[in-house]
Amino acid sequence: MTRILITGATGFVGRAVTRLLREQGHTLTGTTRDKGLRAGPENIPLYYMPEFSTEMDWSQAVSGAEAVIHLAARVHQMQDQAPDPLAEFRRVNVYGTVSLARAASDADVKRFVYLSSIKVNGEKTEESPFSDENPPEPLDDYGLSKWEAEQALMEMTAGSGMEAVILRPPLVYGSQAGGNFATLAKAVLKGTPLPLGAVTNRRSLLYVDNLASAISVCLRHPKAAGETFLVSDGEDVSIGDLIRRMAGAAGIGDKLFYCPLWLLHIAGALSGRRETIARITESLEVDSSKIRELLEWSPPATMDAGLRETMAAFAGAQSLSPEK
Repeated sequence: MTRILITGATGFVGRAVTRLLREQGHTLTGTTRDKGLRAGPENIPLYYMPEFSTEMDWSQAVSGAEAVIHLAARVHQMQDQAPDPLAEFRRVNVYGTVSLARAASDADVKRFVYLSSIKVNGEKTEESPFSDENPPEPLDDYGLSKWEAEQALMEMTAGSGMEAVILRPPLVYGSQAGGNFATLAKAVLKGTPLPLGAVTNRRSLLYVDNLASAISVCLRHPKAAGETFLVSDGEDVSIGDLIRRMAGAAGIGDKLFYCPLWLLHIAGALSGRRETIARITESLEVDSSKIRELLEWSPPATMDAGLRETMAAFAGAQSLSPEK
């Protein structure tokens, strides 16, 4: 049994990680930005931590912890309203991570697991999947901040008594997923006709419970120390295949129809959704063989099993919405 601090414990990924680690018998605490929230998922105690920055005092939160799982972050923003988005990403994702890592090291934390992003590698793949051997090529402020945080963390822990492990996941899905995945799931359940039948891209995804499993392995495996892992379900699908499998998981038919790719891009440009169209039509494949071979890890759930759980949750939420 290990004493573990989880930042972002009340979030989408944090809830899955908390549930799994509690089942494994670990002693957990978490952090929250909600001043009135005292207990998190699985009723774990929470420390109130406001917006991350270099000035944050983590000493109480990390005291007594043997490991830290750092999930909290300023995530990718489709329409960022910050006056200086890069500065905001750095304040939270870089400086906040560094201040936490320093406090953890001072408190004799043994292992620090950092959830980064596949956006450190880039936005799309063409001839081959991203692997740990590819040089980082972040193309937006979020990806750059995650890469800078990775570098700072590895530099800080080199030669120290604290071991760092980095995970770079692609799109993570599950019952509480948001963003484009949630929009797509709701459209599938409503039977909305989707003009994506002609798209033949290949994308890697990661079920949230599989991510929690990978984090758990990285916490305890001796060979994980100092490593960076790309992690996925291991099944790459086109957007059309994904929609078909989402519909099948929900027990309904899909409403895919064929529209030329060039026409989709024109529609995206005219509607101000150029980035959204690019994200769902381009390929982004991840080679997760390193974590599978080095740590002998395999995802406990198949993509179909993950989609069944996910679509059932979205269907239940949709049935309870006011418009129903």
